[in-house]
Amino acid sequence: MIAFPRIDPVIVQVGPLAVRWYGLMYLLGFAAAYFLVRKQIAEFPSGAAAAPHDSSSAVLKGGESGNTAQITEYQHLDGLMFYLVIGVIAGGRLGYVLFYNLSWFLEHPLEIFATWHGGMSFHGGTLGALVAGYIYCRKFHLDFLLWADRFIVTAPVGLGLGRLGNFINGELYGRAADVPWAMVFPHGGNIPRHPSQLYEAALEGVLLFLILWPLRKKSWPSGRKTALFFMCYSVCRVIVEFFREPDAQLGFIFSGWITMGQLLSVCFMVAGIVLWVMAGRIESKPRNLAQRQ
Repeated sequence: MIAFPRIDPVIVQVGPLAVRWYGLMYLLGFAAAYFLVRKQIAEFPSGAAAAPHDSSSAVLKGGESGNTAQITEYQHLDGLMFYLVIGVIAGGRLGYVLFYNLSWFLEHPLEIFATWHGGMSFHGGTLGALVAGYIYCRKFHLDFLLWADRFIVTAPVGLGLGRLGNFINGELYGRAADVPWAMVFPHGGNIPRHPSQLYEAALEGVLLFLILWPLRKKSWPSGRKTALFFMCYSVCRVIVEFFREPDAQLGFIFSGWITMGQLLSVCFMVAGIVLWVMAGRIESKPRNLAQRQ
């Protein structure tokens, strides 16, 4: 057994204001996404590698040149980041409320806004980001799936950092275990448990990044990288859930072994498969029309 490293969740506190490790991890995740998307814009201006079939995305209004197009894309990145931050936080919190503890929040509605008490859902945050990103792209007539692909290959960085934040907080710990690296968590009783947060950081963070980041150079139809993320994340999450202690207020929700995280991940898996197929069909349409003409 390994001793749990008791790290103060609060980095620094001045009066009622506190800077916490968990919040810092969110900030670092957003910053990483921003700079990695900027790198992609510099590498592939106007999504040249992501959407070779869509010639309309390579030229902006007025036939602007490549350099001007890049500048415009950088400006859109700033706007999109603002929308996505709001979407992730709002969606993550609402997802936790709806999926994990609705009855309690109905009795304590003001606690919905108390995000500093913990309680964020990855699945809800992803849906929130997708909705916010779609609203922005629709408003400015951008290729939503192209931008989704750009951001999604950076998502594992934020996921991995977020799981490290969970570990520092001693929350979302694993099930009872007798492995040599088991730990006794502050809020998990005196039972040695799997450090499932670290498993998730390794799978959802490191492994997914190693899979997805190199694929940014692949000339796939827009949307397929996002679809692959959904499918790969779902596999990783379903596996880790077998080592993670189910949420106390929910327990197992089906057959005595399926958790809410697994159920939501299966839904994401289905969505990823559907998106993968649809992205291929969207790409084939222009070619079929050209052949008919």
